[in-house]
Amino acid sequence: MTTTQRQDTLGRGASTLVDLSSIDLSATEATREEMFELIHHRHEMALLDRVIWANEDQSEGVGTLKVRGDEFWVRGHFPSKPMFPGVMMVEAGAQLACYLYNKHYGALHLAAFLRIENAVFRRSLTVGEEMLVCCKGIKVTPKRFISSVEGVVDGQICFEAKITGMRISEE
Repeated sequence: MTTTQRQDTLGRGASTLVDLSSIDLSATEATREEMFELIHHRHEMALLDRVIWANEDQSEGVGTLKVRGDEFWVRGHFPSKPMFPGVMMVEAGAQLACYLYNKHYGALHLAAFLRIENAVFRRSLTVGEEMLVCCKGIKVTPKRFISSVEGVVDGQICFEAKITGMRISEE
């Protein structure tokens, strides 16, 4: 099924990038602190809470992001109805992709976005909700990676995109 054929709610024809029914969603592959060993994001830009699962070759993974309500964007986006910014949904997917990339290569590389393609936002995310972030690698080389990413909340796909990242330095 192509991305354009996907529908916004699971069970009505849509499927996630990763088969979530086969994963223990209460598991932890990497805690927040362990993720920091493989990604550079810190402070208010460290979006993921944990990595739930990654397959053996690190080409697929699932993480979580819970909106707590004390984040910097809540006050102004939007005051009467806080909505997690869509660009930050994609950023959460990129952070998971970066984690998987660095885990695959067993080193801490600083990677940056080169491209975001086919981004679609289907559902908002607000205070108190937790989003499952799914990533599936399309192509990985030592210098760059291309991944499909998406977010799922309460059985609904909230966003999807294809991203390209490139290693810009080694630590």
